[in-house]
Amino acid sequence: MKITYDSKFNIAYLALRDKKEKNVTTIQLSDEVNVDVAPDGGIYGIELLNAKKQLKGDKNNLSFTVSGGVSQKTVKVPLLVK
Repeated sequence: MKITYDSKFNIAYLALRDKKEKNVTTIQLSDEVNVDVAPDGGIYGIELLNAKKQLKGDKNNLSFTVSGGVSQKTVKVPLLVK
């Protein structure tokens, strides 16, 4: 899984698969959320438009918080800025 942030366009992208997929289909869930679906039906990635507002970060400190899993820990992951 890879999370990136493009500061020029204020878009965050959560890639759930490592390799680049061809022929993904984008489904618009709302004005600010798109989901890319791979040809096999699995979710390839999630795009967040207007990311600063959605992630409640500021321009210098955007992060994504992941909770749960076996250890039940919460980890704050900084976004990579493009």
